[in-house]
Amino acid sequence: MMERRVRNIKDGTVIDHIEPGRAIKVLSVLKGIEDGCVIICINIESNKYNKKDFIKIENKFLEENEYNEIALISPNATINIIKNKKRVSKEKVKIPKKIRKIGKCINPRCITNNQNIETEFDVIDTEPIVLRCSYCESTAGYRN
Repeated sequence: MMERRVRNIKDGTVIDHIEPGRAIKVLSVLKGIEDGCVIICINIESNKYNKKDFIKIENKFLEENEYNEIALISPNATINIIKNKKRVSKEKVKIPKKIRKIGKCINPRCITNNQNIETEFDVIDTEPIVLRCSYCESTAGYRN
């Protein structure tokens, strides 16, 4: 039986089953965490994946673009919503069919690189992740 090394949170989000060593990258895409308690565990033992990372964020609930970027960074991650110290939902992240407001088009002449237009990509493949710009149709692999 594994011993508990990290305290529970009252309300917030737990991002579990992050690929080992990817927690810092996941943390870099989260907004509004400056004032709350954030607990990061890297390379801890996992019964399911041998090793994993996880992040607990008090009083933080994910926005859609944060959820989508986590799915791109660590496709096996799970998102747990905690309320009153109880898990009220748990779901495995899913790579969406369309990605908005994440990343930059590789085409320097794309309208998104030259005007104030948010990026939008279609996900054409998930193993490895390949994205196509909805504006100029340039295709590239997602580098996480």
